[in-house]
Amino acid sequence: MNDIFTSYHVNYRTMAIIPATHFDYQTIVLESGKKLFIKQTPLEIIKVACLDGGASYDGRRAAVMYQTSCHRKVPIPINPSKNIFTFPTHSPSQLQCKWIFYNHVKIIKPYYSSKSLIPQSIITFKDGQQIIVDESYYILEKQMQRTAICILQFASIEKPLMTV
Repeated sequence: MNDIFTSYHVNYRTMAIIPATHFDYQTIVLESGKKLFIKQTPLEIIKVACLDGGASYDGRRAAVMYQTSCHRKVPIPINPSKNIFTFPTHSPSQLQCKWIFYNHVKIIKPYYSSKSLIPQSIITFKDGQQIIVDESYYILEKQMQRTAICILQFASIEKPLMTV
């Protein structure tokens, strides 16, 4: 049996936070080269990570909505100074919502399975790990674009203005 941890702190190695329906844990975290089993829910992990990064989840979400006019499946700048940004695959209130960390994504491709009528995609991370998600390629690409815009917005906010 794998070790099960009570809590998890998001860091630069975090690639994905995946909900799990297991008696002993609620989340699977993918890090570069490993898989961790956590008792916290995915959203609890994200909320604590935002606080660790200097602001509340609701504050970060509100800032992104204000800066980007994006109001659904809002990308979250977990810790802009450490370049840690994530986006949800579904509404964060839905149990199947996975959190994907932008800087670890290598490629997203459509995935076709005879077992599923739901549009699916396969996400390949830079370390070679892959996950299949119940979301269309189009939606995930849009989420990547929204996150890129979020990164650009928060990079310009984080840097102090220089005067001549």
